[in-house]
Amino acid sequence: MNAPLISRLKVAGYAASAFGRRALAGAGLAPARPPVGIVIERADWAIRWWGTFTAEAANRIAPGTAWTTTDPAALTSGVVEFGSQYQWVAWGRFLSPRCRFVTTFFHGKPEDGPEVAAHIARFLETVPRLDRIVASASLVRERLLSWGVPAGKIVQIPIGCETDRFLPPTPEQRREARARFGIRDREIVIGSFQKDGVGWGDGAEPKPVKGPDVFLAAVARLAKDLPVFVLLSGPARGYVKSGLDRLGVRFAHDYAADRDALARLYHALDLYLVTSREEGGPMALMESMASGVPVVSTRVGMAPDLIRDGETGALVAVDDVEAIATRARELLALPAHAAALKVAAREAVKVADWSVVGRRHLEEVWRPLMAGQG
Repeated sequence: MNAPLISRLKVAGYAASAFGRRALAGAGLAPARPPVGIVIERADWAIRWWGTFTAEAANRIAPGTAWTTTDPAALTSGVVEFGSQYQWVAWGRFLSPRCRFVTTFFHGKPEDGPEVAAHIARFLETVPRLDRIVASASLVRERLLSWGVPAGKIVQIPIGCETDRFLPPTPEQRREARARFGIRDREIVIGSFQKDGVGWGDGAEPKPVKGPDVFLAAVARLAKDLPVFVLLSGPARGYVKSGLDRLGVRFAHDYAADRDALARLYHALDLYLVTSREEGGPMALMESMASGVPVVSTRVGMAPDLIRDGETGALVAVDDVEAIATRARELLALPAHAAALKVAAREAVKVADWSVVGRRHLEEVWRPLMAGQG
């Protein structure tokens, strides 16, 4: 293979493709890595999904731009984006100063506890080394500014959603999803698909920032006079499961094997509750809105950016159990209003489609840094 052709392959990004790798290997050259490396977590959960889908969406626009890794030490040049500020604080000081550094900062505030407060203090010490900080929500962006982070370093880009995968169910899909868990005809199915226990085991110890105690208290109020069934997904749900057992509320827990299986779980729902005290998204907020599931959410993460109260969902104050139950009843009691809300919610969440998120990372974060700007 001649040198001009090899050069064109590299410039076009084909060095990251299967064809490019074979072609360069045939020429006796190691394939070039894409210029943007994204550090994701090993766990098959939010940060891994975020990095994978962001890279895939950007690469559809500009092939060969980004790749993901769980090994930060493999990144020695180019743009390096950490999917979590915790990863950045742990690894950033060890990486080459030739890199241009980016990190997400999706959630966290000193009020969340002494460990989080100490982490944020360490994070703020590293801000001079960062070229960009990606915040998913207005709440987090304003928080970073209040801590003295320069506005020019902050880019607000939402966490994404596969709006072509998370879709409102057909009547048959809804019947199948409910039949799978033995849900009765009159039962109202409330969803909670998150990780709200400590660690990756049974999750008997709750994570207070995720509000599992608030979730149980709200369900208890609703179950007093409504036939409530709770559908759970995600790891470490032991605290909530034990609580539902104590309440005598019927439930099922299904840790979806893949994203398609997760999408099918939403087909069974009548309502989704976000009862957290702190969030970056959550991803379930966008997935519910895309799936035609009404959401009642505390004012955390991206909820105030996506939910117009009463139009695309319901917003309540953090820790306000009574308001969560009241707004849930309102949505369940007005099916005509809920139908219009579902349509409006799906339209509103399109700003967080992964195609939009990938393009924004490409155009607003990576390309300026690759060009030496900022």
